[in-house]
Amino acid sequence: MKIDLKQPILDKNDSLAAELRQRFADNHVFVLDLLASPGSGKTSTILATIDALRDEFNIAVIEGDIASNVDAEKIKAQGIAAVQINTGGACHLESAMIKRAVDVLDLERLDLIIIENVGNLVCPTDFDLGENAKVMILSVPEGDDKPLKYPGVFQVSDAIILNKVDTLPVFNFDRAAFDDAVTRLNPQAPVFPLAATSGEGVDAWTEWLAERVRAV
Repeated sequence: MKIDLKQPILDKNDSLAAELRQRFADNHVFVLDLLASPGSGKTSTILATIDALRDEFNIAVIEGDIASNVDAEKIKAQGIAAVQINTGGACHLESAMIKRAVDVLDLERLDLIIIENVGNLVCPTDFDLGENAKVMILSVPEGDDKPLKYPGVFQVSDAIILNKVDTLPVFNFDRAAFDDAVTRLNPQAPVFPLAATSGEGVDAWTEWLAERVRAV
C-alpha cells in the first residue's frame, strides 16, 4: 500500500498561503519570493535592490536558512527590518513559517517584502507562500545548463536574474544557449543580466520590480 503525504501537505500549505495573499492584498504589500542555489548572490541582490528602492518603498526581508542569522544581520545593518527563519534542515520555506514571520512585521507600514528562500533549485518550487511573484537567480559560475537540469524553477518564475555577469569572461557560459533554454521553458519571463556587487544591470531589474510594487 502506498500512502501519498505530499498532497495533504501541499493542500494545507496552499490554504494558508491564500489567507496570507489576502492579508498582503488588504495591506497593499507586494511580496517577492527569491529562489536560488547557495552562493548565487541572493543576499547581494537583495542588498542592491534595497539600495535602489528604499527611497520610494518601505521594505522588509524574511530570510530563510537552514541555520544561522548571518544574512539577516547584513540586512539589519542597512536599517531594514529583517526576520530570520531557520528551518533546521528543511530545504524550503512553507506558508506557516511565513505567517509566523509576518506576524512580527507591521504590514500597514510596508510596501515590499522580499523573501529569501532556502538555497535550493528544487523544493521551493512546489510551495506557495502567498507571494505576488517568484523570481529565481542563477549566477554565471553555476553554468548555462541549469535550465535543462532544473526546468521546474525556471517554469514557475515570473522573472529570472542572471547574476555575476561580470565573470562571463572567466567562465565557459554560453549565453545564447541559456537564453534559448529559458525561452523554451518560460517565454513570458524576462531575463535580467546583472552584477549585484557592482551595480551593473541593477536598474533594469529594480524598475521591473518597482512597477509591480506600485501597481499593488
